[in-house]
Amino acid sequence: MSDSSKPALATDAVLKPSVEMSADAAKVSGIEFDSYKDNITAADLVDGMSNMGFQASSLGKACNIINEMIKWEGVNETTGEPAKCTIFLGYTSNLISSGLRSTLKYLVKNKMVSAIVTTAGGIEEDLIKCLAPTYLGEFSLPGGQLREKGLNRIGNLLVPNDNYCKFEEWIVPILDKMLEEQEEAAAIAAEKKETNDADSGVWWTPSKMIDRLGKEIDNEDSVLYWAHKNQIPIFCPALTDGSIGDMLFFHTFKASPKQLRLDIVADIRKINSMAMAATKAGMIILGGGIIKHHICNACLMRNGADYAVYINTGQEFDGSDAGARPDEAISWGKIRTDAQHVKIYADVTLVFPLIVAATFARKENK
Repeated sequence: MSDSSKPALATDAVLKPSVEMSADAAKVSGIEFDSYKDNITAADLVDGMSNMGFQASSLGKACNIINEMIKWEGVNETTGEPAKCTIFLGYTSNLISSGLRSTLKYLVKNKMVSAIVTTAGGIEEDLIKCLAPTYLGEFSLPGGQLREKGLNRIGNLLVPNDNYCKFEEWIVPILDKMLEEQEEAAAIAAEKKETNDADSGVWWTPSKMIDRLGKEIDNEDSVLYWAHKNQIPIFCPALTDGSIGDMLFFHTFKASPKQLRLDIVADIRKINSMAMAATKAGMIILGGGIIKHHICNACLMRNGADYAVYINTGQEFDGSDAGARPDEAISWGKIRTDAQHVKIYADVTLVFPLIVAATFARKENK
């Protein structure tokens, strides 16, 4: 068909002239496996995925951001001392229930993060796994049948009721001892007419209680054990929302009229102060909900984080915090306007081991 016979309207619609692409525009590319004679490394894999598009490119960007968090060095303007990036890690309880617990333990054991925020399940499931195993099941297993067998389902994971019985047997004597220490500290403070607060040792805080549990479990498979050993604070603003809450509830009857006290205000001051003192601050948030917002809100106190990596499957259409993209946090001042940030829409268990292999576990970063 000659040019003169082409319909002008269709030609204008279909063959609209393109703008000229800039010389530095990234071209879509993939992994050339033939170029690797030996085994391909995680870093090679991620580099090859960076220009692949879709979530693969977000994965590559996340690794670049995390590597910058790791490598950043500067000077604290207040103290004049050398400074590293303060890295806040947040994860939801299902990730500790899964085998990703080993990856999270690796980061804490090797002092690769500065502070952690998790949920009650993120605390108790770590401890329970030291006492009894969690098993693989199927997403499709009927709840009614599992209930009859005393099995609890977390996705395609199975946790026997007996595990929680073992947890109760383990934790109750510790709660008794904590209450005893609280009452002794209160008596000493009253005698000296000191203020009854967390700093005086009269009341516990969630992070102090978690540190104590990490000390008591004395098991190198535990995230809490390594957090205690390396003095990495674990914050859990919803500590009572799980089996630990059940244990604390039952303990109020056992110990009545005395009662364990947990000061959450002291912990919010502690995490916010950490953020304010950070020369650079980075967020790695696995999942959503309270763990995501708690870290973001702490970084608000310093006018936003400098780096942010989100990984979850939440969508923004319903206005949920889990689904919110980093740009929404920028509007609140929780991430700085010039920060490096990315959100990966994926199951954390699929992508985070790959990210750790390409960042924290790289030979030059160890």
